[in-house]
Amino acid sequence: MGVPAIQSVGLSKRYGDFYALRGLDLEVARGEVVGFLGPNGAGKTTTIRLLLGLIHPSAGTAEIFGLDCHRKPVEVHRHLAYVPGEANLWPTLTGGETLHLLGQVQGSVDPIYRDELIQRFDLDASKRVRTYSKGNRQKLILIAALMTRPDLLLLDEPTSGLDPLMEQAFRHCIHEAGERGQTVFLSSHILSEVEALCDRVGILRDGILVDMGTLAELRHLSSLTVEATFDRSVPDLSRVPGVNSVEIEGRVVRCQVQGTVEPLLKVLAASGVHELLSHEPSLEELFLAHYGRTSGSDGSPPDAG
Repeated sequence: MGVPAIQSVGLSKRYGDFYALRGLDLEVARGEVVGFLGPNGAGKTTTIRLLLGLIHPSAGTAEIFGLDCHRKPVEVHRHLAYVPGEANLWPTLTGGETLHLLGQVQGSVDPIYRDELIQRFDLDASKRVRTYSKGNRQKLILIAALMTRPDLLLLDEPTSGLDPLMEQAFRHCIHEAGERGQTVFLSSHILSEVEALCDRVGILRDGILVDMGTLAELRHLSSLTVEATFDRSVPDLSRVPGVNSVEIEGRVVRCQVQGTVEPLLKVLAASGVHELLSHEPSLEELFLAHYGRTSGSDGSPPDAG
């Protein structure tokens, strides 16, 4: 496997008595697309800023391709491109001039791919940045990151301000990046986006990584939803192992199942079930399983996102 694209050990960031990030142990392999989920204040943006070397860790270490993010930030930045949720750009430059400047900073640009990205995102690069909407500014920094074909893309809420059509263009680009072997680390509130793009998902709560795995591995965190319609009266499911949250409307019953569904199926099969529907939990349901009340909106420092 070689050196991981991202590796952190005990990575922490503290502001006084408040921990924005606590003891993060994370490893992202080269070529992986990994999603980072959590509400505001969970520690997502703090993690990315630590990886970028923009803030100093209170404890622990972080490395990108074996390079210490705090001690060797210049070398680290040669391997990556960063997209924030919103960027402060030069208002008097045109979009094209901004791309040229950012390309010069990075040092390596694929001009053919850059022009293709401008078309995909339907960006008028001749206009000045001050005339751009938030969505167009976001397109600009996405193009600037993607056109360099970096080894690692660090994306913090990258589709903020994009319309659904442009979100699809973004997803297409990330799929392409993954196929080329680029590593992608994606922080997002858009659960469907993470579900569609990511090989693995990490869930942060109050600065702590509470779970990490593939979607298949994380589905154990939530119940299977079952809805059954009967020809006659609904049977009593209250004592069926693993069944909870039973709701009855006429001859229709809805319930949640933890673990194996075999005991429930035996009862349903013997009770004249007419129609049976079930679905696995979505990433949103998995996410909500971790978050009842959180402390993300209680006045945490701005770095604690």
